[in-house]
Amino acid sequence: MRSIRKKEEFSVSRYLVPGLLALVASPAFAGGIERNPQSMNILFQEGNYLELGVTYGRPRVSGRLPAAAGGDSTGNITRRFYSGSLSFKGDINDQLSYAIILDQPFGADTLYPSGSPLAGSLGKVENTMLTGVMRYQFGNGFSAHAGLRSSWTRGEVELTTVPYEMSTNTDQAWGYLVGVAYEMPEIALRVALTYNSKIKHKFDADESISPVDTTFRTNLPQSVNLEFQTGVAEDTLVFGSVRWVNWKDFEIQPTAYDSIPTAPTLVSYDKNSTTYTLGVGRRFNENWSGSVSLAHDTGNGSTTGNLGPVGTRNSIGLGLSYTKDSVTISGGVQYSRLGGVTTRTDSEFRNNSAIGAGLRIGYSF
Repeated sequence: MRSIRKKEEFSVSRYLVPGLLALVASPAFAGGIERNPQSMNILFQEGNYLELGVTYGRPRVSGRLPAAAGGDSTGNITRRFYSGSLSFKGDINDQLSYAIILDQPFGADTLYPSGSPLAGSLGKVENTMLTGVMRYQFGNGFSAHAGLRSSWTRGEVELTTVPYEMSTNTDQAWGYLVGVAYEMPEIALRVALTYNSKIKHKFDADESISPVDTTFRTNLPQSVNLEFQTGVAEDTLVFGSVRWVNWKDFEIQPTAYDSIPTAPTLVSYDKNSTTYTLGVGRRFNENWSGSVSLAHDTGNGSTTGNLGPVGTRNSIGLGLSYTKDSVTISGGVQYSRLGGVTTRTDSEFRNNSAIGAGLRIGYSF
């Protein structure tokens, strides 16, 4: 019995679990300006592990202006994006391990194209984050993890209808994370709960309607991740997650812009978002594994700003990975249907979509 259990644990954990990185490789179009779910999966890799990742996203978001403004099409207002990540997980001893993660979890790039009545209006957010986290195993499957995050963020906005322009410095700010987990390795069971604190940024801004530089504050929102997986048969794994993000606490409202009479909030969200993901992974042989998953994001409400008009999201993701000796190469694709919304200036956005792809290379040693 013990030899059979060890064989199953080796089969699922050594080959299938790394293959699930194929799914994570594809970008997650979720609520707000989120581009990846800040997963802690790397912290549970066996031994020392180094990973390099790159993702590509191509959202297509278009709508129509209100009838009072002519009812013309906006054209596709979102631009393709690329992001990268570099992660390392290491063991200090049998109980203590750590991970260092460099990634780009938040971002936005909106531009109203030529021919649109709002041509030239744009919004951009750039973010890079460095996370250091440690994990302690208490025994009997229980563990806890905690860490710090350093965030570098900047943004710019241009509104052709006001007119108004704004750009910020790159501000650095700190946040933290704490979590707990329970594992049964013999059946590849793991449940991990992680809380990520808000990160408070204070920006220096150059606003076109102000003779001097101004300052304003923005919070990258707090969030809670519940991630789980379990073997349901030899070489087959069910996995999923529930992620809640406090987007109602995220607002961009520069000081001088706020003084414009009747000007709507530049960026804000009416509702928090929750993303539900459920999938199945399967090991085909000692080298190849694959996964399929479905996800639903509740969105941030039916009313949004003009620079981020996206509602709910329903998506399907496919992943494939190849493992040879200590190297795992994973690729994934994701297709999302984006729900309709009405902007605060009464533009209608309906029937939009997004595609994404990603590649990760992992090395165990």
